Amino acid sequence: MMCSPFRPVHRRARGFTLIEILVVVVILGILATIVVPRFMDKPDEARVVRAQQDVQALVAALNLYRLDNFSYPSTDQGLDALVRKPSGRPEAPNWKTGGYIDRLPKDPWGGEYRYLNPGRNNSAGIDVWSLGADAQPGGEGVNADVGNW
Repeated sequence: MMCSPFRPVHRRARGFTLIEILVVVVILGILATIVVPRFMDKPDEARVVRAQQDVQALVAALNLYRLDNFSYPSTDQGLDALVRKPSGRPEAPNWKTGGYIDRLPKDPWGGEYRYLNPGRNNSAGIDVWSLGADAQPGGEGVNADVGNW
């Protein structure tokens, strides 16, 4: 009798043993204890980067405001002058209909961005900043202020 080459060969199905599964679980646990702490700081770093980008966007909008109106908004007029036509001095004779931004963003920690115009009309004369994660002036790390200085 000849064996047919198309005849199925029965092999014993073999799965993983409990020991093999436990070894894999232990290795994954060790990797997790090494890798996870490195990624835990990433959300804080991402919030700082977002705040820096928001500050840059607000400064760019303020520069456009200045080009149209010949001066930055006063501290009292604030960042709101980018969304709604300000009243008071300095006047905004060429204020752009629709504003310079759609809405004022909140900082990544839920606070307001701060604005100061001490009266100098150069780009270094205005300050835009966030107080950071602790919402207090100063600080270090994620609690540090994030500004255009």
